[in-house]
Amino acid sequence: MRTTIQLDDHLLSTIEQYARETGQTLTTVVEDALRQMLARRHKSVGRKPVKLTTVNGKGLVHSGIDLDDSKALLDLMEQDSWRSLLTPTSCIHVQS
Repeated sequence: MRTTIQLDDHLLSTIEQYARETGQTLTTVVEDALRQMLARRHKSVGRKPVKLTTVNGKGLVHSGIDLDDSKALLDLMEQDSWRSLLTPTSCIHVQS
């Protein structure tokens, strides 16, 4: 379908440059941008905000623990000495 819209000159230049750089048509770039904007809007409508409650958690952070190493973290959490630190008051609670 053919339609006419008015765009800010700078915005149009930016869109045209992006289309050239990516090898797309102006129409494709505008359509994709609008689809993405509408998809984000649709996902956020009706979503309740999540409230995170944090607590002190003293003693849970130790030097030398690599939080990106999941195997090491699991091994550490299986140790009895670590289990005693994981009380309900030392965890993060998510309420929705």
